[in-house]
Amino acid sequence: MLTRKQLELLDFIKARMDVDGVPPSFDEMKDALDLRSKSGIHRLITALEERGFIRRLAHRARALEIIKLPDAMEKPGFTPRVIQGDKPAAPPPRAALAIETIHALELPVMGRIAAGVPIEAISEVSHHVAVPGSMLAGSGTHYALEVKGDSMIEAGINDGDIVVIREQNTAENGDIVVALVDDAEATLKRFRRKGSMIALEAANPAYETRMLPDNRVKVQGRLVGLIRSY
Repeated sequence: MLTRKQLELLDFIKARMDVDGVPPSFDEMKDALDLRSKSGIHRLITALEERGFIRRLAHRARALEIIKLPDAMEKPGFTPRVIQGDKPAAPPPRAALAIETIHALELPVMGRIAAGVPIEAISEVSHHVAVPGSMLAGSGTHYALEVKGDSMIEAGINDGDIVVIREQNTAENGDIVVALVDDAEATLKRFRRKGSMIALEAANPAYETRMLPDNRVKVQGRLVGLIRSY
């Protein structure tokens, strides 16, 4: 049995080959399935090949051959869908709240932020991400960053996560902030002020706390949310 995404990809490949005579490119597949990267397409192609639905032809660009189709796709008007089964819908739990439309906002993802050794400062938008409005902390400007590194894993922040940041230049002790060091390096750490010094604390015992004079550290924003893809 194929997953919904595998069915969608197989249907897209077949439709393009029926029209153009050649398979779509990986970029076209990625856009058609609304995936963030071509690595997801590689995994789907491999799964379809392992299940005997397609074959990749060596030494030829964009060379895919459809070997067989699921029975359902042989029928006219086929549209991939998720099979829900024939089990009657269970009544909602007694204390369940009504489902409401979630208000979401598009935030710019300003590249990557180091949760480890600091990397160069973030300044350019790489793409956008939809964020639930309830995640945004009141008024003000918000942006997002992709986490690189594992120094904040004990705070529940993993490599590859998207963190939502409220733009501000001040922080309270214990806040997780985007800190700009020497106007050149950006890092995600827990903030603590100790007199005229700033401690940038990791949440991983493998990393040491950095102690810096306060004139070398500028707070660029405070963590208010996190988005993780599985």
